Amino acid sequence: MTAVSEHRPPAPFESTSYYNGITEDGDHPILVYRSDHLTTPFPRPVGRFANLVVKTLRGVFDTSLNDVWETVGPQIRDLLKARNIRKTSIDPARFFTHGPPGDEAKGSLGPPVIWVGVYPGSTSPETAHDVSQEILAILLKHEVDDVVVEWREAVPQLMTGPPLMRHVGSGNATHHVRRFVTPHLGVPLATEEMEEEDAQGTLTLYFHENKDKHGNPSDRVYGVSNCHVLRKDTKVDYERKGGAQRDYVRVCGMRRFQRGLDEITKATADHGVLANLWAREIVKLQAKEGQDREDARELRRLRSQLDGANEAIADLEALHDEVKKNWSDIKLDRNIGYVQHADAIKVDVGGTGYTTDWAAFLVDEARVKSQFEGNVVDLGSKFSPQELTALFYPVGTGPTTFKFPEGRMLRIESCATMEELAHPTEFDREGQRCLIVGKDGNSTDLTVGRYAGLVSFVENEAGVESIELGIYNSGVKYAEVFSAKGDSGALVWHTRNGKGRIVGQLHSGQNKGGLTSNHITYCTPGWYLLQQIKKRFKYADFYRTGWSG
Repeated sequence: MTAVSEHRPPAPFESTSYYNGITEDGDHPILVYRSDHLTTPFPRPVGRFANLVVKTLRGVFDTSLNDVWETVGPQIRDLLKARNIRKTSIDPARFFTHGPPGDEAKGSLGPPVIWVGVYPGSTSPETAHDVSQEILAILLKHEVDDVVVEWREAVPQLMTGPPLMRHVGSGNATHHVRRFVTPHLGVPLATEEMEEEDAQGTLTLYFHENKDKHGNPSDRVYGVSNCHVLRKDTKVDYERKGGAQRDYVRVCGMRRFQRGLDEITKATADHGVLANLWAREIVKLQAKEGQDREDARELRRLRSQLDGANEAIADLEALHDEVKKNWSDIKLDRNIGYVQHADAIKVDVGGTGYTTDWAAFLVDEARVKSQFEGNVVDLGSKFSPQELTALFYPVGTGPTTFKFPEGRMLRIESCATMEELAHPTEFDREGQRCLIVGKDGNSTDLTVGRYAGLVSFVENEAGVESIELGIYNSGVKYAEVFSAKGDSGALVWHTRNGKGRIVGQLHSGQNKGGLTSNHITYCTPGWYLLQQIKKRFKYADFYRTGWSG
C-alpha cells in the first residue's frame, strides 16, 4: 500500500461501526480516519438477513513492521508530538474480519496497522489524513509499503481478619465464590489510606525477602501491586521506617466485599432452583404407574442430584454466614499487611521508556501463612477446562499445548524474556504467530487476551509518554473485555507446557471514556518489574511454593 493524497472522512455509519466486535456491549472505539479508505471500502449491511461485520484484534508478529518498529516507532511518536497531536497511544495491531454466520471460512486477516489513539474531538479527519501521509512516508523510507494507518478516539484510564480461606476442590460448591477471600493471585486489595475513595486494585504477586538490605536472613513475605493501588501520593518514593504509622492493606474494599456476598447468595439461589426442579421431578416419577428399569435409573440419578444440590446449599449458606461474621468489619477483620515500600510512578526516561508503578506491602504471617502456596492462579469455574483450553489454544486442530492444571491451580514458575515475547511459539487458526495471555483481576475475574506483539507508545492525560505492552481483548469469536477499573495490579501471564510464566503487571487501559469497556489494556513487562523490585529487595525470590523453606 502506498501513500495516497486524496482524502475522505469516514461516513457516520462507518465511524461508529468499523471496530464492531473488539469490545463487548458496543463499546468499541470510534474511527476517525484510515489511510486505506480508497482501496478498501467498508461494507454496509444490506438485505433481509444482513449482518454487521465483526472484527477481533490480533498481535503483530512476522511482518514487515516487526523488522523496523524499534526504529520507526519512536520516529512516529516524535512526529505526532511535533504536530501537536493529542495522542493517547500508538499501538501496533492487526484485525481479523470474521466471515458471516454459517460461512466463517470467509474470515480474513488484515494487514499490519499503526493504530493511533487520540482524545475525542481533538483531531479532525483532515489532520489525521495529513499526518498519516507523513507516517507512510517514514515507512516507505524503510521499504515498508504494506501498513495501514488508522486513527480512533481513546481515553486513558488507570484501573485501580481471620486467616485467609483455603482453596477447595471443584467438587465443593463454594470453590469459585470463596476466591475473593483466599490468598491466591488476584486477591482484591484496598488500603486504609484510600478508604474514603473506595479505591481498589489487585494483588500482582508475592515474593520472599530471603535477606534484608543488610544481608541478614529474613523470613518476611511481601505482596506487590501498583503504587496507585496502595498509595494516595504516587509522586514520591515511600519507605516505612521504625515506628511510623502503618497504612494497612485490606482484602476487599467495601464494594468488592458486598459483591462477594452477593455472589454467594446468587449461587445458593441457583442451586435452590435446581433442587426444587429435581424434587418435583422425583414426585412425578414416583407417582407414575408401571415403572420400568429406565424409570428406576432416572429416580436414582435425580435423587443423587437432589442430594448434591441440598449439600451445596448447606455449604454455601455456611460460607455466607462465616464470611459475614468474620470479615465484615473492614478495620478489624480484613487487614492482611501494611505498605512497606513504594516507588513513585515514573517512566524510565532515556532508558527503556517503561512505566514503573509498583509498591510492596509486608504480608501478615498470622493471616496468610496457613493457606499460603506461593504465586498460584486459581482458574476458578468461570470457564470449563474445555472452554479455557479453546481460548488459550486458538488453532482448533492438532494436539493442544495448553494443559489445564490439576485442581485448577496454575503455578507461576518463571518470567518471559523480551526475546520470548517477540517470538512466541504458538500459532492461531490463521497460522499466525500469537501469544495468548490471561489475568485474574478484582473487577473482571479471569479473562483471556492477546499480546499485541510490538510495544505501544502511550501518552497519559498529563502528557507523560511511556512504552507499554499492549493486550487486546480476545475470545473464540466475539471478544470479551480483558480488564476494567479495579483490575490494576493484576498479573498478566501465559503458559508453556502447562507452566505459568509472567508477562507483565497491568496498570491502565483505554476506552471510549466514562464507564465504557477497555479496548486495550497496558502493562509493564514482567522481566522489567522484577528488575525494579530487586533494586530494593536484592534477594527477592518470586517462585517459592510455601511460606518457609
